[in-house]
Amino acid sequence: MLKHILRIVLILIVVAIPVGYWISRPDVAKLPLDAVTGRRPDITPPRNQTFPTTDIAKPIGWTDGAMPTPAAGLKVQAFARDLKHPRWLYRLPNGDVLVAETDSPPRKGGGIKGWIMGLLIGSAGADSGSANRITLLRDNNGDGVADSRSVLLSGLNSPLGMALAGGYLYVANTDALVRVPFTPGQSKITAKPETVVTYPGGGNHWARGLLAAPDGSLYVSVGSSSNIADNGIDAETNRANILQVDPVHKAFRIYAAGLRNPQGMAFEPKGGGLWVVVNERDMMGSDLAPDYMSQIELGDHFGWPWYYWGGYPDRRVRPENPALQEYSKRPDYALGPHVAALGLAFAGDAKLGAKFANGAFVGEHGSWNRVPPSGYKVVYVPFGDNGFPAKGVRPVDLLTGFLDAKGRAHGRPVGVITDQTGALLVADDVGNTVWRVSAATPR
Repeated sequence: MLKHILRIVLILIVVAIPVGYWISRPDVAKLPLDAVTGRRPDITPPRNQTFPTTDIAKPIGWTDGAMPTPAAGLKVQAFARDLKHPRWLYRLPNGDVLVAETDSPPRKGGGIKGWIMGLLIGSAGADSGSANRITLLRDNNGDGVADSRSVLLSGLNSPLGMALAGGYLYVANTDALVRVPFTPGQSKITAKPETVVTYPGGGNHWARGLLAAPDGSLYVSVGSSSNIADNGIDAETNRANILQVDPVHKAFRIYAAGLRNPQGMAFEPKGGGLWVVVNERDMMGSDLAPDYMSQIELGDHFGWPWYYWGGYPDRRVRPENPALQEYSKRPDYALGPHVAALGLAFAGDAKLGAKFANGAFVGEHGSWNRVPPSGYKVVYVPFGDNGFPAKGVRPVDLLTGFLDAKGRAHGRPVGVITDQTGALLVADDVGNTVWRVSAATPR
């Protein structure tokens, strides 16, 4: 017994000393954040790490009337409070709002890296146990506050994306796309979910985005299980992809690949293109690699894990894949390194003024391994009339104040949608609130 205890102590010492040493020596950004945003970000040489830089904002919630800070000309209020890790939103045709109260499924294994990742996730306010439910929020009197709520559907498996199509409500669980018969106006669903297709679940990137297309198909975003295929490329089968699902035949194909952690998807209203926001890789330093948003088309490959930003090689990945380099698509717009871009919505029916009338809203969950921190806000990316971000523009802060003066997190924004009045709703999974951003004066 004594030998066993001594062996454990020795292992802890061997692990703790190097981890503690590198955590005490974080990689600090050498570029301003704006330099790594836009259509042509500054891509500097990587500063690869054995142990990641960690700078985690301690979650403290919203107290004493504190709220996020909107851009000039806008105001903010709580649409719904006291939810459990509200992460994603969906608006029904009658104006009801669905919110996915969800979190990561239980994590298993992973060795020392998995143990460290578990500590990081826990300290960032996640991994508190998933509610595994879809809750319906309804604003009956039109005052911008949900005055009724009900559990619409429960017993799910870390659900995220939702979509109404063909008389069904589709829900993207972490490991399967399921559906139930549904008519807007219902406040509770008792039918057992029917499985449409299955795909890999869990892993470091467990959340699955969902978008219904005009042609009747559905798109599901499936993130990688690791940072750079750390467990081998075979473990990433059908991951780091956008899947196109045929719900009639219950089948799917890979629509676009090489996307490390794609999340929010939306159709750009003028050009009609399919867009996605993507979280890029870690442990290359505080200036790399930029998270991004991009239009995607059938057959696109964005390079993960071998390449980033249109062909820059990641020398850490084995085996190499030189044949892919010239075919790695460059993303359309960089959002900055480690901002954790998750939510995406276009301003097609937004009524927030001319400044926010043609572009994309992006929910940035916030960094955990960058010094100084990045993200922790909702930004707006102006678009041109061609359906792409305008030349030379940088992301515009739309909703900030999620970090306090001490670097602690009141909340962390995730999913974004517009409501039926043209206001913007923001899911805050650490503040357990859905925020509503509207014009300061009615329009």
